[in-house]
Amino acid sequence: MVNEMKTTDGFQGTEIGIIPEEWNIVQLVKIATMKARIGWQGLTVSEYLNSGEYYLITGTDFQNGKINWNGCNFVDKERYIQDKNIQIEHGDILITKDGTIGKVAYVENPLGPATLNSGIFVIRPKNDQYSSLFLFYIFKSVYFNNFLNRLVAGSTIIHLYQKDFISFEFPLPPTKAEQTAIATALSDMDALIEGLEKLIEKKKMIKQGAMQELLTPKEGWEELELGKSATLKARIGWQGLTTKEYKKTGDYFLITGTEFKNGYIDWRNCHYVEYERYRQDKNIQIQPHDVLVTKDGTIGKVALVNSVPKPATLNSGVFVIRPVNNSFHPEFFYFLLLSEVFLTFLSQLSAGSTINHLYQKDFVNFKFLAPASIEEQKEIANILFDMDQEIGQLETQLSKYKLLKTGMMQELLTGKKRLI
Repeated sequence: MVNEMKTTDGFQGTEIGIIPEEWNIVQLVKIATMKARIGWQGLTVSEYLNSGEYYLITGTDFQNGKINWNGCNFVDKERYIQDKNIQIEHGDILITKDGTIGKVAYVENPLGPATLNSGIFVIRPKNDQYSSLFLFYIFKSVYFNNFLNRLVAGSTIIHLYQKDFISFEFPLPPTKAEQTAIATALSDMDALIEGLEKLIEKKKMIKQGAMQELLTPKEGWEELELGKSATLKARIGWQGLTTKEYKKTGDYFLITGTEFKNGYIDWRNCHYVEYERYRQDKNIQIQPHDVLVTKDGTIGKVALVNSVPKPATLNSGVFVIRPVNNSFHPEFFYFLLLSEVFLTFLSQLSAGSTINHLYQKDFVNFKFLAPASIEEQKEIANILFDMDQEIGQLETQLSKYKLLKTGMMQELLTGKKRLI
């Protein structure tokens, strides 16, 4: 297998891939220690405290590769001092070994003394020749994923044993300086991604506040009843469209509700149908400004149709709503369906039942308040739509950064791109 690899000058073929000639393949147990809370210590959940001085880290406290200290429980001092090997330090790498195995977190500046429950390994480099942060990214890489996949192949493994790690191998740059340079580059990208995620969450909170303010009824708003002010159409039962007719390619989109993404249609994930199915019902041939609502399964999911890149129709699980005689602005109505007004209607409809279907006879009774002026409705919708556009652009940027990081890990952890 190694001999079949095509290598270039300065690189070598190994069992785990092509790496620079001066890099080595190392076993984790040769360069790091692994410790965990041993069974006889018998820590139980009844000892978990809601407050205290000594943090207890469990796998549920891992969040985006870090420890969510605000979610941690605590233990008594006796449990903390019981085992020095698992008293957590800056730079420790934590890996879950029970339940969802292989979750990884890097410890940065613990908020206070902390220890582990029995479901986590702590991994530390044996000496200063190795970068702990570099090892963290190795555990986030394809090397560790492939190792876990081989380990669990053909089994229902729910536990990761220390003896299993004896066989874990990965490439290692020869100097700590190069390891650190790689780890720093990836850490900087993580910081960029985390900052963008926080910005998106902030923008979403601002939008929620704006919706609360703008959609709260004001003096002069009028009550509308959906059945009298709009048409509600869906694919009727006798048309009998089945999943066997869903196609992966074609000229006619089929919208099912699973393609609703952040309130809009993710056309890239749509199925297709034949022309005969598209032309079968003109009422559900989708147009720009249509408002769509799911009526089966997860009911009440909402999407606005901005544009239609190809002719599109619906399966039987989605309503299309269109105002009659310009009775309301569709984009305003769309945002109203995303508000508490519609959620309250759905909760009242399903009170005391396990409703999994939204019937037209019920939906037509939905009543809502809207500005009497269509222009005012448009102004409100435009403000919220601009916010959506900004959030969407940030989310597109976030996706690009995540793809870029994946590429960086592939290049930097294989030595394809060198920083030193």
